[in-house]
Amino acid sequence: MFNIPNLFTAFNMLSGCAAIILTFAGRIDLAPFAIFAGAFFDFLDGFLARKLKVSGEMGKQLDSLADMVTFGVAPGLIMLVMLIQVNIHFSSGRPIEAWLNSLLNMEWKAFFPLIALLIPFFSIFRLAKFNLDTRQTESFIGLPTPANTLFFMSFPLVAVYGSNNSDVMSSINDFMFHPITMGAFILTMSLLLVSEIPLFSLKFKTFGIKGNETRYIFLLISLTFIMIFKVWALALIVFLYLVLSIIENFVLKTKKDEI
Repeated sequence: MFNIPNLFTAFNMLSGCAAIILTFAGRIDLAPFAIFAGAFFDFLDGFLARKLKVSGEMGKQLDSLADMVTFGVAPGLIMLVMLIQVNIHFSSGRPIEAWLNSLLNMEWKAFFPLIALLIPFFSIFRLAKFNLDTRQTESFIGLPTPANTLFFMSFPLVAVYGSNNSDVMSSINDFMFHPITMGAFILTMSLLLVSEIPLFSLKFKTFGIKGNETRYIFLLISLTFIMIFKVWALALIVFLYLVLSIIENFVLKTKKDEI
């Protein structure tokens, strides 16, 4: 039970808990870094399980439970707080306290931020589906929860570290942080979690170019995005992942039709 990979899985879960604590302690600027730590532990538990040959059903279940905290509940609550903070009704003083009082009084303006809970709502179905779906051994069907979380971590990071004095970037900021835009992103990305869209995996069987063309293109463009756009790159990388997957699906379908 307490083998090394499972301990790293538990560290993943604790990282998600830390992100939630930081969010409600008013340090939403640090919450994404706790999420990134969880993602690192999530990578390590699978890597070590394969290397040490200790993978099993318990590890699989623990992994899903930890992922639900770090890549389901935590991003949902982070976006909940973000939606509260951008709402003009709660933007001054103690926004979370003001929102909660408004919610308890059943005021209509308090209900919209709850759309953020679609993230954990659909994540739990996504993770259960992944555990049972035999089609997802080498690729994914629907958006993986870590990719979904990466997309939403762009919001607190851009809010804190992405300030830019140019008119264009200010306009993009205003668009991104409009409550309706944020709500639309939450709804769309949540539905992608349980969609039937095939998406490529970043697992390399070999490191040769053949068979890994899409993966290498994705990594190269992603690095370019990070160098150019900094914290703005996170959302762009997830969009790139979706676009390249759709292109790859089209190419594979075309080749099948030709045969």
